[in-house]
Amino acid sequence: MSRVARQGAIGWDPLGVTPDGHGGANVALWAQGATAVDLCVFDDRGHEERVRLQERVFNVFHAHLADLPVGTRYGFRVSGEWDPLIGRRWNPHKLLLDPYARAIDGGFRLDPAVFGHLDDDDLRMSTADSAPFVPRSVVVDSHFDWGDDRSPGTAWGDTVIYETHVRGISALHPSIPEHERGTYAGLAHPHVLEHLTTLGVTAVELLPVHHFIDEVHLLQDGLTNYWGYNSIGYFAPHARYSSLGTLGGQVTDFKRMVRALHSAGLEVILDVVYNHTAEGNELGPTLSFRGIDNDDYYHLRDGGRYYADYTGCGNTLDVSKPHVLQLVMDSLRYWVTEMHVDGFRFDLASALARSFHDVNMLGNFMTTIQQDPILRTVKLIAEPWDVGPGGYQVGEFPPLWTEWNDRYRDSLRDFWRGAAGIGDLGWRLSGSADLYASEGRRPFASINFVTAHDGFTLRDLVSYDHKHNEANLEDNLDGTDNNRSWNCGVEGETDDPAIRALRHRQLRNLLTSLLLSTGVPMLTGGDEFGRTQRGNNNAYCQDNEISWYDWSWEPWQSDLKVFASDVLQLRGLHPAFRQRFFFEGQPLHPGGPKDLAWIGPDGQEVTEAAWHDPSARTLGMYLAGENHGQDDEGRAIRDEAFLVLLHAGADDTRFVLPGAPYAVGYRVIVDTTTGQSREGDTLLAPGTVLALEGRSAVVLHALGES
Repeated sequence: MSRVARQGAIGWDPLGVTPDGHGGANVALWAQGATAVDLCVFDDRGHEERVRLQERVFNVFHAHLADLPVGTRYGFRVSGEWDPLIGRRWNPHKLLLDPYARAIDGGFRLDPAVFGHLDDDDLRMSTADSAPFVPRSVVVDSHFDWGDDRSPGTAWGDTVIYETHVRGISALHPSIPEHERGTYAGLAHPHVLEHLTTLGVTAVELLPVHHFIDEVHLLQDGLTNYWGYNSIGYFAPHARYSSLGTLGGQVTDFKRMVRALHSAGLEVILDVVYNHTAEGNELGPTLSFRGIDNDDYYHLRDGGRYYADYTGCGNTLDVSKPHVLQLVMDSLRYWVTEMHVDGFRFDLASALARSFHDVNMLGNFMTTIQQDPILRTVKLIAEPWDVGPGGYQVGEFPPLWTEWNDRYRDSLRDFWRGAAGIGDLGWRLSGSADLYASEGRRPFASINFVTAHDGFTLRDLVSYDHKHNEANLEDNLDGTDNNRSWNCGVEGETDDPAIRALRHRQLRNLLTSLLLSTGVPMLTGGDEFGRTQRGNNNAYCQDNEISWYDWSWEPWQSDLKVFASDVLQLRGLHPAFRQRFFFEGQPLHPGGPKDLAWIGPDGQEVTEAAWHDPSARTLGMYLAGENHGQDDEGRAIRDEAFLVLLHAGADDTRFVLPGAPYAVGYRVIVDTTTGQSREGDTLLAPGTVLALEGRSAVVLHALGES
């Protein structure tokens, strides 16, 4: 049956394909500069039917079709001028995804006759039809029974983030039905939820779930994209993670996952990649944006012939353009209002702030986020850099934003591997006030992390000096060489009991430091039980056991998970570890202790010389807790106080426990040497000389007067 487009209706908004509830749909595509747009509808056999969109309002081609039911596969063909030398690349032989598609079906297959034809010597239009080799958009019904679903609404100061991969966390889980492993349903399975809630995290930060495809070079090497930083559908949940099929089932599956996570008290934060698309550079495939309006969607250079690449991925989306900005904002609001997510981590966020190629924190993107009544209420996390000039912007994002703090990562790694003193460590442990204490920002502006998806896992950080990325088939040239890691004496896995014991202690040292620092801690999924990637620090293309979580634990791994849970419980119980304001370094009341004091091994406050001594390896951090006003006699009311001792030296050392005004006694709560993570019964008096083993951390409850 031939489809007929009903013309004359004002159907230019909303963009995309919107079902009318009666088997039809409104179709609208913004394509400024194009001369014609055809909607292409495909049946189950792949037969294509084209419908010309005759109406055009504000450069939006649109129509209403009475026969366009939910589940229909479709795409667009857009006609216009072909002149790549000035950035014009309209080509009706390319089937294009709808930028507003709610679901995407099928994959991208590389065919040299269709893709990769364009080079510096051959700028002719390809007449090969791309339809057999590219995915299709899908018409989706957005209805879903959310029941009483509500966001947990966890305050930033109470937030603990768990960065994980939808597929990787459940792909090998033996207690999850096989058809749900590696899917949204797998992440929402009760066994996974129990692990997360007993661990004590409050939010999952998911590696990209916007629909993505494999890069050309991976297809050529027989590999696949695992991480997902190659987006092509900003409204569509990635189809491969669906247990319910790909003709809209992925939308339902995703919503069910969010509902289950919320019911468990967990927020959902999405890692989003609006800085570039999967179309790559001028030699990449035409899949959507390039064929709709190339010189509006992308930053171009050299008159439009080439792409400005501030991302290292071939192109950069030009969010300073009104309709591109509209796409990003519509996408973000969709994920909040329709999919119920609680926040976003923006990959290479500096690229989004670029106006006329310079990073501009007062530009269109940042300003629009600031005033948006929906987006300004959710969690906003910036990866505060890109690879272009002036792209490193740590500490420079405006209020509302939090940031991945790579200076925290580097400082903690250097300290615990014995490569740096304490000079920078104090700033990082106490919330990085040097970076964030301006413009009304709070300590939670710092997202503290030691590891992330990009780089070594925590176990590999203490097991390898060098990357081992041979499985990526790039001659081990990919991934950073600046790992700031230490293998404890042997490269890779070993049966040596002394080295294994040291590595396990280092894991506890790093976890204790991270989870008790001021700011928002972010755990990389699996670090709580010592997951390894066998030394691969760039496993973006390893959709296999290298990246998947292995749930068959050795006893020490079970112990490590319990240790991490206990430390997180300590953090959650005591506001001293969740400071709402930056420390002032002043007494809470006359004659009382400072809110924060740095104590040296001699029991006295750290001297200026010690701060700048590169050989210093021991630091005590006294936390007096928040001041809650005064009692009837004028004495400060404060939370319980703690003394955190960090010793990164190879040899044992002695630490004198300070006396008045800090405490009248101490009890050990955490000892990374023994793995103790509960408060002991032994009362230690001020002046006690505490023996600290080489490379260890101890947390003490500092007792005040009864």
